[in-house]
Amino acid sequence: MFKQTLPFRKMNGLGNDFAVIDARLSPISLGPDATRRLADRKSGVGCDQVIVLETSQRADAFMRILNADGSEVGACGNATRCVAALISGELARPHVAVETAAGVLASHVHADGSVTVDMGMPRFGWRDIPLARDAGDASAIDYRVETPAGLLNGPSVVNVGNPHCVFWVADLDAYDLAAIGPLVEHDPLFPERINVSLAQVLPQNTVKVRVWERGVGLTQACGTAACATGVAAARRGLTGRDVRIALPGGTLGIKWRETDGHILMTGPWSLDYEGVFDFGEARPAA
Repeated sequence: MFKQTLPFRKMNGLGNDFAVIDARLSPISLGPDATRRLADRKSGVGCDQVIVLETSQRADAFMRILNADGSEVGACGNATRCVAALISGELARPHVAVETAAGVLASHVHADGSVTVDMGMPRFGWRDIPLARDAGDASAIDYRVETPAGLLNGPSVVNVGNPHCVFWVADLDAYDLAAIGPLVEHDPLFPERINVSLAQVLPQNTVKVRVWERGVGLTQACGTAACATGVAAARRGLTGRDVRIALPGGTLGIKWRETDGHILMTGPWSLDYEGVFDFGEARPAA
């Protein structure tokens, strides 16, 4: 059971926002209903994800990631930067290891406050995404969506702790992602649902991206979507392996390291305020 009153930190990475609950000393169990109450933007704290910090035998902390709809996911790059910064401050060292359901993520907090997270290696096999069937090369699978702005065809798919589908477009703003996102997210081709991005390649190794996040909806930023887009762009020869991903909330640096295939994500984080959640209401701390 979760406590009747629950202290939290409201944090964000490029506007992708979180209610961070520290359960390392006093374990809690948040069910889907409690998570939805916390995440509700009208009657709760209001956030894309609820993050629960727990003890870990393999890292400095375990980070449980609960979407706004109550579902649990394996990875969240923006939340990892926030959590790494918190733990770095506690331990007074720049190197931090954060365990997630997708694995242990090594992080480094830089002197300027930005954080680099090693997001590990991307996966491209259709069973790893996962897809319901073999749909061809993960760089451009056999899949299409009819929209009022035109046909979306041959998206890239990749798993970077979460499954992602990236459509490449000439004019990102011509498409209504709020309408397209839920249709693709719940398509039978994606048995665990999927995150949906529209990506437009710009000059100087920059990609403009908008994201529909499964279990959340439209979001200001998504770290794993940035990683997925950067890797997919390099595989298709649209950019190099070191790219800037421009999201509505700001820009992330993504480097797909050639030596070991790991993805390095660098970006900022922010602590907005601290408060206490009580029956669906948040009281900011004095």
